[in-house]
Amino acid sequence: MKLQMRRVVTGHNKDGKAIVQIDEPVQNVVSSRPGVSSCVVWSTKGFPVDNDGSTDPTTGTFKTTVENGTVFRVVRYEPGVVPRNHRTDSIDYAVVISGEIDMELDDGVVVKLKAGDALVQRGTIHNWVNRGKEDCVVAFILISGKPVSSGGKTLRAVG
Repeated sequence: MKLQMRRVVTGHNKDGKAIVQIDEPVQNVVSSRPGVSSCVVWSTKGFPVDNDGSTDPTTGTFKTTVENGTVFRVVRYEPGVVPRNHRTDSIDYAVVISGEIDMELDDGVVVKLKAGDALVQRGTIHNWVNRGKEDCVVAFILISGKPVSSGGKTLRAVG
């Protein structure tokens, strides 16, 4: 079963009054590997963010992050999801919406997260593993950042 969710996006009419511009089931659900489905709810380029216009930025294709921008993505992990160790050039805010998931770091540390838990991922290599019996849904906001530096080395995005 793939991810199903509704997104509501506001904007303004010609008189400057608040309106609902989009109210629909997400259209861009993709699966990049077995056991995972995701959608981009919204994305921006540049800082500060430009809230003008009515163009829907989610109609294109997306990498994990957007250089000098943001990505609001929701991901559904099935039990037994195929591993994917990776690092992003971003700061990632994650909120577990339902289920449970293990976040594994490259040093072997495993942190179990459950519905209602929040995580701040700061450019570390990590993996998401669903060892439970239910799907897990996580909302991510990824904000473009500089590559991490540690011990005099630059640690670039991988995976």
